[in-house]
Amino acid sequence: MSIEAAAEQIAGIYEDAGVTHSGEHATTVNQLTDQLPALQPRTLEAAKTLLSREGAFDVDKLAVEEDKGLPFGVLIAREYSLPLAVARWYTYDLNADRQSAVDIDSEYFSGNLYLNGIEPGDSVTIVDDTISTGGTMIAMIEAVEKAGATVEEAHCIVEKTRKNGVDRVAEETGVDVTTSIAIEIEGDNVNVVDK
Repeated sequence: MSIEAAAEQIAGIYEDAGVTHSGEHATTVNQLTDQLPALQPRTLEAAKTLLSREGAFDVDKLAVEEDKGLPFGVLIAREYSLPLAVARWYTYDLNADRQSAVDIDSEYFSGNLYLNGIEPGDSVTIVDDTISTGGTMIAMIEAVEKAGATVEEAHCIVEKTRKNGVDRVAEETGVDVTTSIAIEIEGDNVNVVDK
């Protein structure tokens, strides 16, 4: 799939997305992030194309968060033959000493994030579906670093520009996050402002 076709596919999903209001945040509900409707093969291909354009993926491991980033992590891990490490909102009693646990405060969740599968000395790329406030990405970076590894790259498919997450992540962690599609939410509408 061409980059242009991939950008059009993802942009179209956001132009048709619904918006829900949860507390202080307006959130899009769509195929890419919420599987409403079900995540289609063409959308998965578009996501892989856009993420592949942004990253070199010349690292030891790929890291994602389980809730919304996992489908895209699986695609990229398979494409670049990378081991996939997954962060979850819950812990396991078994091998708890091998998990990297950090605090998280994101648009959707506040609590703890537990990252499995990262070892000291690993070089890591993080991928996710969307960056909004930057809370999830900051927690992911902190978890990787707490495990004794280094974040080499961080990529998100979509950026909610008014939340300033990309800038916040750079300021707080020194990691630059790339994005492919920029959106803004106006009331109950989603506007694609850059692709």
